[in-house]
Amino acid sequence: MEAVGAHPSDSPKLKSGKREKKLLMGNEAIAYGALESGVVFATGYPGTPSTEIVETIARLKPEVFAEWAPNEKVALEEAAGVAYTGLRALVTMKCVGLNVAADPLMSLAYSGVEGGLVVLVADDPGPHTSQTEQDDRYYGKLSLLPVLEPSDPQEAHDLIIYAYELSERYKVPVIFRTTTRVNHTTADVEVGGFVELDRKPVFKKDIERYVRASMEGNRKRHRWLNETLMKIEEEFNSTPFNRIEGEGRIGIIVEGAPYNYVREILPRINGDFRVLKLSTPHPLPRKLITDFLREVDSAIVIEEGAPFLEEEVKVAAYEAGLSVPIHGKRTGHLPLEGELTPSLVENALLKLIGEEKEAYEKPEEVKLAESLAPKRPPVMCPGCPHRGSYRAALDALRDLKLGRYSVPIHGDIGCYALSLLPPLEAIWTEYVMGASISLANGQSIAMGKKIIATIGDSTFFHNGIQPLVDAVYKNLNVLVMILDNRTTAMTGHQPHPGTGGSETGRKFNEIDIESLVKALGVRYVRTVDPYDLKATREAIKEAMKVEGPAVIIAKRECVIPVIRRGEVGEKPVVVEDKCTGCKACILLTGCPALVYDPATKKVRIDPLLCTGCGVCNQVCPFDAIEFPSELEENR
Repeated sequence: MEAVGAHPSDSPKLKSGKREKKLLMGNEAIAYGALESGVVFATGYPGTPSTEIVETIARLKPEVFAEWAPNEKVALEEAAGVAYTGLRALVTMKCVGLNVAADPLMSLAYSGVEGGLVVLVADDPGPHTSQTEQDDRYYGKLSLLPVLEPSDPQEAHDLIIYAYELSERYKVPVIFRTTTRVNHTTADVEVGGFVELDRKPVFKKDIERYVRASMEGNRKRHRWLNETLMKIEEEFNSTPFNRIEGEGRIGIIVEGAPYNYVREILPRINGDFRVLKLSTPHPLPRKLITDFLREVDSAIVIEEGAPFLEEEVKVAAYEAGLSVPIHGKRTGHLPLEGELTPSLVENALLKLIGEEKEAYEKPEEVKLAESLAPKRPPVMCPGCPHRGSYRAALDALRDLKLGRYSVPIHGDIGCYALSLLPPLEAIWTEYVMGASISLANGQSIAMGKKIIATIGDSTFFHNGIQPLVDAVYKNLNVLVMILDNRTTAMTGHQPHPGTGGSETGRKFNEIDIESLVKALGVRYVRTVDPYDLKATREAIKEAMKVEGPAVIIAKRECVIPVIRRGEVGEKPVVVEDKCTGCKACILLTGCPALVYDPATKKVRIDPLLCTGCGVCNQVCPFDAIEFPSELEENR
């Protein structure tokens, strides 16, 4: 058969002035679409793979209020406040971020909005950079809100413009689900001019609509929401973003990025296929689905994530009295875990037509090469202040004769989670934002001893303040180490309340962490420089003896911005006469700038990697690592 249907770039075009083609990442295309929709407010919390959207809006049009919020719940509530006034707003987050924003999302569905509001959530099948492979389409069913999903950057651009029109037509927020391959794929995208809507913000008092304590009002709003969802379903049955391609008797129902895999594979498969490309997983356009199923002898559902669409299609078929076999993840044609690939989709289609290929077996030379290849796990950067913080914590426990396996050290979400790897192997847990403190709180009660929690500065503002409040309130025996590297480093150095920075250059206030912690009632608070191992170690030892909550703020800027500003200072060198080749510096820090030379049986420091933090200088038992200025003074 011929290649099925139109190219993804042929997705419906929405007029917004003069159009031109640009090479854009999916996230950039979404930002362009939002600005072409007249968005005046964009916020969220940085999280891969969604981060670049707000950053792009801030770069392209600084007059738009495009700034980060402390967490996703705050972001959604602020955006709702804007949308209540009739202006258009955008909220972005990664998959697990919607869990944080779920509370306001449920109530927001009942109240609805006046101006368009899009809640963009970037799911991460794989997962590549997330704790789980959470599928946020289920939040559409839970909240009774529409969900849209694009298949490529062009459609992401066009579909978000449609999302704002949909949101305002029915006065509901729209969940815009993307996946990593759409967010971070780069393609030619046709874009238009930015739009400024001629609107003045107005908010009218409406108790029944906006006050959830109104019991009778809630029932009315629930009924309104159900009726609205039915109207949206009817529209989805005919939207051009859902389309049928081909005329075969084997049906493929596909959503999102895997549509591109289907297009790639079909020309080389000898099958009689008909494709239904969907961009609206919720509410499911049931008439479109059942009409499609009536024209095929069997069907397969191809989707990224959980078998959400497959289950919905089967229910629709059952309710319509259809007996068409429907395959997918539940039938074992596609895996329930991991990201889909073209080969997985190809094998699923071949299995459907009875031509399944044998499992691919790697050649012996490939297996040998892989076995010999050095393992390269991710590591903390040379000069990362977190290395000093954890080294000092482990040394403090040793000095107190507590042992590294007797006192749990809880980690949190951030670069410092890399401390789980050798040689530090410091943290015992890494769960969700802010959980390090909550877990420590619970274990201090259960185990009757001091427990350590480590948390980054941005994560502390995101969701760490509340569990620290509880520790103070209940006088729990915890040591909280706030690893303040002055940025949101893991997602690309975004500002947060503790930096006073802004994405668009606006002047904001800097929240001082030490003052905040003291205001909460923590009596023992110390700020230390994690590059100073001795001072940090002594502060931890002292804090471990304090009854009740104690806080240590390990404050030192992330080294990457320092490098970018060209502010790296003097770098140490190895004094070969003193170096015994014991490798203590490597084994105690794991710094990539330290290299053992088997020829000389000495350690050397790579000057291209070294940032001059001096941590290795402090752990060498033979004083074999010194700064050139110190060597000069000692002569």
